[in-house]
Amino acid sequence: MGNTDDLITRATSGDERERGPAVAVLPVGSFEQHGDHLPLITDTAIACLIARRLADDHSLFLLPPITISCSHEHASMAGTVSIGAGTLYAMVHDIWRSLEASGVPGLLIVNGHGGNYVLQNVVQEINVSGPRVALFPVGHDRAKARADAKLESSGAEDMHGGEFEVSLLLYGTPHLVRKGIDEDDHLAPSRSHLLTVGMAGYTTNGVIGLPSLATAAKGKALLDSLSGSARTHLDILAAGREGRSAP
Repeated sequence: MGNTDDLITRATSGDERERGPAVAVLPVGSFEQHGDHLPLITDTAIACLIARRLADDHSLFLLPPITISCSHEHASMAGTVSIGAGTLYAMVHDIWRSLEASGVPGLLIVNGHGGNYVLQNVVQEINVSGPRVALFPVGHDRAKARADAKLESSGAEDMHGGEFEVSLLLYGTPHLVRKGIDEDDHLAPSRSHLLTVGMAGYTTNGVIGLPSLATAAKGKALLDSLSGSARTHLDILAAGREGRSAP
């Protein structure tokens, strides 16, 4: 890809009319610190990169991203901007209601920021009457992608601005990664009080992970794996629409 503009849909109404009813895919990012060598839009870029790949591979209706979300654990670090959990809940719920009213049969939410806990609640509540919305990637999707891409750091080590995120950026949007990121390694595998003290309690440079291990090849492998894993989520949404049992 290489160009951030390529991550935002350029489809027209005519394009989507020709496609017909399709599951929509909504990237949810954040606007938060990722140290001195990654942009504030890192999570948004990653969510868009994944969502664009899924839209292309599975013929989904690509939506523009939500670019500011729940980043309160980063609040003490320069540049971070957040919205409340209730606001994010309302945005996603309203987007789903609009899609449903226009005849779009399902929604796949691609979450790029781990602090958006409320997305789990909104998905569960919408799905009370049957599977209509899925959250992606969930833990087993990420674990499989890490294994498939042969990442060297563990999931516990690789929390923020590390091997996983930087590899995706190096593959999809390398111009966003500044020189010096490979010197930002910082480990804090035990973060028992993160909700109380925030990121500043565990890192001074804003990174928790090993970005020095990141490569574009790993980023490609991560995307390949995630695209494959999304199929199961989409099959469940399809089964729900058709009144079948989930696979």
